[in-house]
Amino acid sequence: MNDIDLLIDNNREWSRKMTLDQPTFFKSLADQQAPDYLWIGCSDSRVPANEVVGLMPGELFVHRNVANLVYPADLNCLSVVAYAVFALKVRHIIVCGHYNCGGVKAALEHVSHGIIDNWLSKIKDVYVRHREDIDSLTNFSQRVDRMCELNVIEQVKTLTHTTIIQDAWARGQELSVHGWIYGLSDGLIKDLGVRVDHLGQIPSPYRFHELTEVSGPAPATPDIH
Repeated sequence: MNDIDLLIDNNREWSRKMTLDQPTFFKSLADQQAPDYLWIGCSDSRVPANEVVGLMPGELFVHRNVANLVYPADLNCLSVVAYAVFALKVRHIIVCGHYNCGGVKAALEHVSHGIIDNWLSKIKDVYVRHREDIDSLTNFSQRVDRMCELNVIEQVKTLTHTTIIQDAWARGQELSVHGWIYGLSDGLIKDLGVRVDHLGQIPSPYRFHELTEVSGPAPATPDIH
């Protein structure tokens, strides 16, 4: 049996077990998906989105790319977000990075990695803005992990500056954007304390709508933007 055939066999066994445990599972799943969550994460194979948060297929809508980046011009990512927000009506969007991220590490190295360097340029921008903080750390591993955290916060900011998210808030839709990070060494998620859920948390230059009672007042907590 070759490697590919093994995957097919694994699928057959998985389907058999799922059907044994929940006979109507696949029929219900085929009829509709109604997830409450959109996960924007890294493509790293060590971070299986559904499994690390204990959710079944159909309960978590997922978009993944190298280093969990959000670019305003990335139609792939924005199409996923738009479908999740407008069609699926998710209530939470989770941007989840992970420590020791290879993409973040590559962005901090002063060597060429080919075409991916263009994709990772946004991480370099984050480093430039926080250079003093990052360079004060004693070793490269610590600098990478701190950059992984700052990168997540930056992507939350970018996401909440899009018309997709702000239009949802302007309609009164319940929607929160969260920043998390996952530890490869222990399998635990850390909440970075970043949660944006109304227009009042967005600095006025980035706002596409006037504040309303639905949007809420400006936050008393420090502005992450």
